Amino acid sequence: MISIVLLSLLCASETFAFVSQHVHRRAPFCLFSDTAGSAVSVTDITKDTDERMKKSVDSVKQNLSTVRTGRASANMLDRVKVDYYGVETPLNQMATISVPTAQQLLVDAYDKTQMNAIEKSIIEAGLGLTPNSDGNVIRINIPEMTEDRRKDMLKNCKAIGEEGKVAIRNIRRDGQEKIKKMEKDGSLGKDEMKDGLDAVQKQTDKHIKDVDNIVAAKEKEVMTV
Repeated sequence: MISIVLLSLLCASETFAFVSQHVHRRAPFCLFSDTAGSAVSVTDITKDTDERMKKSVDSVKQNLSTVRTGRASANMLDRVKVDYYGVETPLNQMATISVPTAQQLLVDAYDKTQMNAIEKSIIEAGLGLTPNSDGNVIRINIPEMTEDRRKDMLKNCKAIGEEGKVAIRNIRRDGQEKIKKMEKDGSLGKDEMKDGLDAVQKQTDKHIKDVDNIVAAKEKEVMTV
């Protein structure tokens, strides 16, 4: 009887040791749970920051495409929004915008009742453009830029680029704070934290350089007579 009891205790002890070894093993350092309760790794964070930074670079490209140069471009009107029955609607969703000549844009509205609203929006967009409507289409003549106007456009380019770089730096801060929190919570070692912070900084440097190159190319285009 005593032998049976001892054997049972021995089996229970070995089972507990096995469970302790395999079930209560510490989770990997690279993971923590986000607010939704799902595991997130440093790789997930760096991937997210990289994608968000790329979107900021794309936004800089799009905004720079609206900056005037000496030639007409449909992209010049990309930032024009029209009050369409109380909803701010991009002009390029309300009309066909074409470039019949190097110095003229043609806006053909789908809804002709919105011609006045479109004209008003183009004027208020601050692009320095004067629309002319014949009741059917809107023509916009693109005047040759003066030296002073080109300098104003250069300032605009720099401002757009700086906005993009500020956005990228904010994304860097967000990503690095998440990584630091992982180390503080004990789910990440100091070396892993340093590697993660360095990776985010390298992404930041790359995308800021991309913005600088894009702005420089646009500035050259603006200054080309």
